[in-house]
Amino acid sequence: MKKIVMALAILSVFACQESKIGFVDNQKLMDDYQEKVDVEAKLKVKADALTQKRDSISQTFQMRLQAFQAKAQKMPQAQAQEEYGQLQQEGQFIGQQLQQQEQQLQMQSQTEMDSIISKVKREIKAYGKANGYTYILGGGDGGSVLYGAESQDVTAPILKVLNDKYKK
Repeated sequence: MKKIVMALAILSVFACQESKIGFVDNQKLMDDYQEKVDVEAKLKVKADALTQKRDSISQTFQMRLQAFQAKAQKMPQAQAQEEYGQLQQEGQFIGQQLQQQEQQLQMQSQTEMDSIISKVKREIKAYGKANGYTYILGGGDGGSVLYGAESQDVTAPILKVLNDKYKK
């Protein structure tokens, strides 16, 4: 009987241990993570360059088209139609190339952001294990924590670890 009571006492001690729970403000963490900020800046530069290239090519093509239209009035109709067809094909080809470059940039952006999100998740998990957390929940705009005591907010220390590792 004493053994049963002792076993129940030990079990109740283990069952009553509190879980250590923290939360992270997802939005703040991602907004202030320097690697993400740098990647976004790099991708913006590439997107701006692509937009500038597209605008330049489009403007050049429009000038060629206007020059052709002026010249076409003095050409035989068959020759004008043939040259216009060639211009149309060239325009479609250029459009396809630009669209392909935009898609490549979007894929690169998605890949880099996915990599950053994976890195952040790994770091949150490592922080949780190292600091004895049973759970670390996601809060902020995209999270599920509707309220959390500030003392349980681990956003700042995780952000510091992430930024310190990125600086290295």
